[in-house]
Amino acid sequence: MWVPVPVTTRPRRPDESDGVDRLFVDPAEFDRMVAAGELLEWFRTGPHLRGTPREPLRARLAQGRPVLLPLDLPGALAVREALPDVHLVLLTPPGRRPDPALAAAAGHTVVHDLTERVVDELVGLLGSSYLAPARPRPRG
Repeated sequence: MWVPVPVTTRPRRPDESDGVDRLFVDPAEFDRMVAAGELLEWFRTGPHLRGTPREPLRARLAQGRPVLLPLDLPGALAVREALPDVHLVLLTPPGRRPDPALAAAAGHTVVHDLTERVVDELVGLLGSSYLAPARPRPRG
C-alpha cells in the first residue's frame, strides 16, 4: 500500500527529510500549487496548509496500485468529488459508533481495535500490491 508524501507549509522538524516525510514549501508555492490544480485536496491546520499532490497519486492509480490517503472527512469528500470511483474507508475507534451520515459517506467502516485484524480487513477490501511469495519448486 503506497502513501503519498503530503505537501505542507509548516517548518521541517529535525527528524524529517524533505521529499520523504513531507514536501516542505513556502505559502506562496503552496498557493501556486492550488491555483495550478496540482493538489487533489488541501486544508488549513492552524497557521499552516497541508495537501496531497495530484500527479504522484494519479500515476500510482493508473498503474492499478492501491493508495492509502489518511484524511479527515472534508479531504476524503474532496477526493471522492475528484475521483468518483474511489473507495473510502472510515477507521473508527472501538466502542464508538460513527455518525450514520459519516459511515454512509465512507461506504465502509472498520473498527480499529487490533492492528493485525484491521490490516487483514483492509487488504480484503482493497487488495494487496505485493506479489505472492515465491514457492520452492518440487524436485523430481
